[in-house]
Amino acid sequence: MIVTINPATEEVLAEYPAMSHGDINAALNAAYLDFTRWRHVSMPERARLMLRVAELLRERKAEYGALATREMGKPFAQAAAEVEKSAWVCDFYAAHAEEYLKPEAIDMDGGKGMVVFEPLGLVLGVMPWNFPYWQVFRFAVPALMAGNGVIVKHAPNVTGCAAAIEQVFRDAGFPDNIYRTLHIELQDVDRLTGVVIEHPFIKAVSVTGSTAAGRAVAARAGRALKRSVMELGGNDPYIVLDDADLEKAVTVCAASRLLNSGQSCIAAKRFIVHRSIRSRFEEMLLERMLGAKTGDPFDPATEVGPIARADLREGVHHQVEESVRAGAKLLCGGAIPDGKGYFYPPTILADVKKGMVAYGEEIFGPVATVIEAADDDEAVAIANDSEYGLGSAVFSADPVRAASIASRLETGNCFINAMVKSDPRLPFGGVKQSGYGRELSSYGIKEFTNIKSLCFS
Repeated sequence: MIVTINPATEEVLAEYPAMSHGDINAALNAAYLDFTRWRHVSMPERARLMLRVAELLRERKAEYGALATREMGKPFAQAAAEVEKSAWVCDFYAAHAEEYLKPEAIDMDGGKGMVVFEPLGLVLGVMPWNFPYWQVFRFAVPALMAGNGVIVKHAPNVTGCAAAIEQVFRDAGFPDNIYRTLHIELQDVDRLTGVVIEHPFIKAVSVTGSTAAGRAVAARAGRALKRSVMELGGNDPYIVLDDADLEKAVTVCAASRLLNSGQSCIAAKRFIVHRSIRSRFEEMLLERMLGAKTGDPFDPATEVGPIARADLREGVHHQVEESVRAGAKLLCGGAIPDGKGYFYPPTILADVKKGMVAYGEEIFGPVATVIEAADDDEAVAIANDSEYGLGSAVFSADPVRAASIASRLETGNCFINAMVKSDPRLPFGGVKQSGYGRELSSYGIKEFTNIKSLCFS
């Protein structure tokens, strides 16, 4: 059985039957049969059904938001906003998929060429718990609009959310098996996910999760010669220059670090601050972090809910302790509170240096690290001194200076004077150990198509 637990109260929420090897094969067979029909459904009809999904998500926003809050602990307002954002990506691809996938004519000597975009088949998504709706929808919606079938192995601790997503596609009128969820127990994930990847009906794999998980799945997909897209961990640098609007920078930096209780791959994690303003930045950040209320995620005043699981909280705390032992200065937080729930307080580590855990590792919780830089060149060097390369941000009053720094950062995206976000209109993904391939926009929908060349003479 798969057991879900409320991380704010430690109470058991529900138990779900795990799928056997036979159950998984039956699901894949049914999904493939529906795919053979779905690939021929017209784009306007696909769009009509996807718009209905968006309608249902908005109608059920409170219900689905509350479910996510109970299962993984994010503040309810953020959970409801996540459902709304998932509806947006449905609207977006309903409006743009046909344009993105229209055939492209190519002039050739003595003939005519054409590039067409055809579905691959069943695409497996291995999805995480931290944004249990958005990260599934941003993968599944373009894949379905491109004519593929979708199979999702969701994180076990958000099994209720996983079941709700599958149901909403059926309720909207999609074929019953064109979107299927595989309920797999945590101890069987490696074995059964490997079986799924190697199944002949699975043609590609998309992973959102930790770098370690991505490596494992990418290795299996590579051995099977299956296409893959990896959106993995991040240790995003936010560079604050000496001419930045400090009030705005601190507000944005703190909001990014605390969003989803710090459990986001694109959260601000390393604050690289110019030496001349570091002390003031730390004072303002400390005031902001101390003012963030931690507690019941259903309380509208709560900004920081619990960490999603007990083992994850222990991991965060261990990283903080190791950093302090190595010489980092603890400005606030850094202690596991008494009582029920997997809560961890907003924490700031200052005087962080190369070699410390907080310098090189991703900390998946509400922990901010402050690193001093003497000048712009050193700030860029520190930002790039990481195995990760997902998102980044630069804060400066000079757009030319900020753009110059942005062009030197080894990341998949960079936001100027703003928080890093994923947006359906922009390609999203990273470099280095943060993964490869892109989601969203016109680039994302083409990742899981057969880009076929036709030539007429």
